[in-house]
Amino acid sequence: LIMIGGFVQLLAGFLAFRKYDHLGGAAFLTFSALWSSYGATKVLCAASVSGHLLDIGAGHTEGFTAGSIAFLVLNAFLIILASSFNMVLLCLTLAMELLTVCFLLFTLENLPLPFEIVVLSILSVICFYGAMASLTNCMFGKDLLMTGPPLLTVQSSRKDREDPLPCVCPRSHLTSGLRTIAELLNTGAVCGVPTDTVYALAASCKHPQAIEKVYRIKDRPQEKPICIFISNLEQLRAAAPPISPLLWEFMENVYPGGIGCIIRKGEWLKKLGVGAGYSRVGTQDSIMIRVPDLTVLVHLIDMTGPLAITSANPSGEVDSTHHDMVISRLGHKLEGVLCDGESDEVVASTVVNCTKIDESGITIVREGCIPAGKVMQIFERVKNR
Repeated sequence: LIMIGGFVQLLAGFLAFRKYDHLGGAAFLTFSALWSSYGATKVLCAASVSGHLLDIGAGHTEGFTAGSIAFLVLNAFLIILASSFNMVLLCLTLAMELLTVCFLLFTLENLPLPFEIVVLSILSVICFYGAMASLTNCMFGKDLLMTGPPLLTVQSSRKDREDPLPCVCPRSHLTSGLRTIAELLNTGAVCGVPTDTVYALAASCKHPQAIEKVYRIKDRPQEKPICIFISNLEQLRAAAPPISPLLWEFMENVYPGGIGCIIRKGEWLKKLGVGAGYSRVGTQDSIMIRVPDLTVLVHLIDMTGPLAITSANPSGEVDSTHHDMVISRLGHKLEGVLCDGESDEVVASTVVNCTKIDESGITIVREGCIPAGKVMQIFERVKNR
């Protein structure tokens, strides 16, 4: 069971690093090493009673004792750091310090069994509550199970907090913030914006040099096309593209939402407001268009016109699901990031090729937040109607 606990701690550390929680990742990896070492030593010592697999008697414990002391020192630093986060993480690091004391006493052959049982019980309760609190609060988006305030807080002025930001980072719920990002985009800047899926990089279709900059920021291969976002389907109707009734019906059923439709490109895009960026969006023959289901982004598009959009991550890396990820990864290359907290999804949109919808139906180019099966059900329903 102790070895299984070590594996779980290792997994928790890996997930923490994936979410850019470097303190949590370092803490859990340290706990995994300690827990696994403690468990392995106990198991081998138990086996040595009958099979002489490990001699940890007097005169052979120097390495284990030194390792225990090293863990004590390392975990002491984690205790100090954890005190600035929340009480659950602080209690977990304190319990790990007690477990390290158990390990040290064990190597010195002076570990009372009741003390070991009490420490492991306390550690189990804290781990169980911490896991339940994290899972519950994450699922429901609110603090249903309290993790407690930080014991230590560092007071800093507003200016101190804002100075390190590498670009303009207004809040999405502020009208002034939305106007700030719109003004930047209208002058040819590239900004990080929230969408109804994951965070994206946005550039005005009126500024082809901004779209070129998006490619450089992401290290995106030139052969990969960039799609455009519009605020509503009526904008597309006003541009009067040569779209069949079946395709109109399909788009009315999937917009707004996490499905992008690839359709044939044409001069009608200039009526849509694409302007000078016509040659830099989509391919020579086709373009992917999406209507996002996010009020703040729809308002932004109404202020700027159609936006060239691609995910806000270095090419080949995982999508950004929080504005902090965009700022830390690409903020030094951007003029602004519209901050909207956690994204609604953890994967990008589903892309559907509709260029031959009347002849052979639709094709799923990329399965994203909307399952391919659901997309095909929508299409079949529309086609039968």
